[in-house]
Amino acid sequence: MTTPASPSTSGPSTPGGAPAATSEQAEAARTAIRKARGALARYRVMAIVTGVMLLLLCVELILNYVVKVSWEDAIRWIPFAHGWIYVIYLVTVVDLWSKMRWTFGRLVAQVLAGVVPVMSFIVEKQVHRDAEAKLQVLADQYGV
Repeated sequence: MTTPASPSTSGPSTPGGAPAATSEQAEAARTAIRKARGALARYRVMAIVTGVMLLLLCVELILNYVVKVSWEDAIRWIPFAHGWIYVIYLVTVVDLWSKMRWTFGRLVAQVLAGVVPVMSFIVEKQVHRDAEAKLQVLADQYGV
């Protein structure tokens, strides 16, 4: 029966005592971190765009159904634009979620953020903070 090698016998180690990453592991980590940062950037853009479009949609609904403004031709495109932008937002959410390996609850929160006014801005800020912290820990761990 074999046992895992202790850190002292497995080669060089980091200052914290953990085994140092091999060049293949470091390169894989560098690639994964780069891809996750790209997914995070795409998510941030789409969260902001989706939030703005949702606010425009709310204004359009108020103007259309509460104030009874009759210039529908000028604002008729807003619901359709928001719908398609939300679909693109969902793609970026799933992409980031899968790369960061977050819980299902985080996915649900991000999905709901695109349909609750102002929530996308709040969730985006929290997601960005958490993702950057996780990516920094990985970068430090693998020395990249």
